[in-house]
Amino acid sequence: MLRITILFLAIGAACFHLFSAGVAPFTALVQRPIHLAFMATLGFLGVGARVKAKELEGGDEKGSDGNPGWVVLLNALLIVAVIASAIYLVSENEALVRRSGSPTGMDLAGGLLTLLVVLELARRTTGWGLVMVAVLALVYAVTGPYLPGFLAHRGYGFTRLMEHLYLSTEGIWGVPLGVSADFVYLFVLFGALLDMAGGGALLIGLADRATGRTRGGPAKTAALASALMGSLSGSAVANVVTTGTFTVPLMKRSGFKPFFAGAIEAAASTGGQLMPPVMGAGAFILATWTNIPYPQVAVAAIVPAVLYYVALLMAIHFRAGRMGLEGSRMGNREPVLPRLHLLLPLGFIVLLLAMGRSPMRAAFWGVVTFLGVSFLTRATRPDPGKMERALVAAGGGAVQVAAACAAAGVVVGVASLTGIGLRMSELIITLSQGNLFLALLLTAMGSIVLGMGLPTTAAYVVLAALGAPALIQLGVPVLASHLFIFYFGCISNVTPPVSLAAYAAAGIAGAPPLRTAWTAMVLAFAGFLVPFMFVYGPALLLDGSVAEIGLVVGTGVAGVTALAASTMGYLRGQLSPWERALLGISAIALIIPGLTSDGFGLLLLLFIFFRSGTMIPDRGG
Repeated sequence: MLRITILFLAIGAACFHLFSAGVAPFTALVQRPIHLAFMATLGFLGVGARVKAKELEGGDEKGSDGNPGWVVLLNALLIVAVIASAIYLVSENEALVRRSGSPTGMDLAGGLLTLLVVLELARRTTGWGLVMVAVLALVYAVTGPYLPGFLAHRGYGFTRLMEHLYLSTEGIWGVPLGVSADFVYLFVLFGALLDMAGGGALLIGLADRATGRTRGGPAKTAALASALMGSLSGSAVANVVTTGTFTVPLMKRSGFKPFFAGAIEAAASTGGQLMPPVMGAGAFILATWTNIPYPQVAVAAIVPAVLYYVALLMAIHFRAGRMGLEGSRMGNREPVLPRLHLLLPLGFIVLLLAMGRSPMRAAFWGVVTFLGVSFLTRATRPDPGKMERALVAAGGGAVQVAAACAAAGVVVGVASLTGIGLRMSELIITLSQGNLFLALLLTAMGSIVLGMGLPTTAAYVVLAALGAPALIQLGVPVLASHLFIFYFGCISNVTPPVSLAAYAAAGIAGAPPLRTAWTAMVLAFAGFLVPFMFVYGPALLLDGSVAEIGLVVGTGVAGVTALAASTMGYLRGQLSPWERALLGISAIALIIPGLTSDGFGLLLLLFIFFRSGTMIPDRGG
């Protein structure tokens, strides 16, 4: 019975989102509550959440809390509450507009129920981190008059708070959930359908044919495949468990230690959120938040993403050289040609985005095109079982994004109501004394700390409200400011002590989690430097003349290559400690904009390159 219910809801969610994207769009206070109702109902039935289906059916003697009957009752009440709230908002939509500023008791009750549902859904899908941030925001809104210094504000009562968070598009129904409802679900559905038809195997096969014969080939294949898959999924952890189950064992078989294989997968999967054309949900929110067309965001993100993966591939190459590993194919013998047509819908999405179509329309036509081309060959033709798995998988992925967006909307709503965003910007400027570099460091540290406990989407939304205004005030362009925060929110997936992507990869590799996380952070180190590069060198975001862009790209590639050689201790041969130190200086000099620093860094790199000896394998690495 539970399986049929979940399937019915998954089909209903797909039909609703396809209809609203391609046939008749709804207003925000209709579309978003219905979207949340679908996602929350699926979540409370165990899809994409921590509560297991068998617990909900009472199949175990004891559920997660020792009382399966109580668990079933709680979930039923939560589902009724979120559906009732959605029906109330949709049916009272026009009346709510007429009585704006004078909420009724039913309005307030609906707001309280929805807030509790959102917090519980976020707890089940993302853990306590985001819930605690949202609760602290609510406490801050109420206790403003009693707080010291810049934190103080007039304070807001229950009525004003519920009106702002529930009856407007400033809180729960704000921009983050709007992005989730409008097109994130459709991209998640597209990715699930692609994977169902063998798209994951196709991408791995293409990556294997491109890099499999080179030194450290299996690891490079894993990196490229994760870049391609991560661009579609937009979730580092989902990317790890999707591609990692295949790539990590083969990397271990080719000679890499378990912790290093897991670290490669974690670093590569984390970078997938930075890789155009699709990137992740956070990138769509970025475009909506800044009013910058998504194609412009994706184009600007190309060079930084390429530099990230150049650094990762070179680190793999140097590590393999140090260990004396040669190229070897991953063993993916499945023919690519029968599935090659699956790239057509992805190409169509890119074309529509390039033509200026909205992401929602592009995603809609991507799904429709996919459903057409998937029937071209027997290898990709869907059957009822595959379609069921794809629809449920899409629901699971979208539930997590919707929960994070709705809970982050609470934080953003409180920030807009109390003005804490401006106060945080003033604090950053005061602490940095107007120094841009110190302001960037403070913002980066805040993004990493917040990102360690929150999903990338939620971390970006919170920091966009609290940190980006300070950078903009200090003269950083809007797009560079938001991409800076987005990068550090993503890279927190491999930043100890809370490194969710690294821990997931460690579980697959059978490696120590913390060692895997530290290694992944070293491999992803370019991700900590690239944001500073494009803030100080806008040409990296393709903002400048052809000569300026060419120079910054060339020196950037040389810089991240030097960085990879320094961290791995190998160039043409093993490097001594002082040679590694000089390469580190060379990397920093090449990364810092300016002809003088670029020339100095290049000379150092060439000096170490011609000085380094022949390969001395370190098979213990």
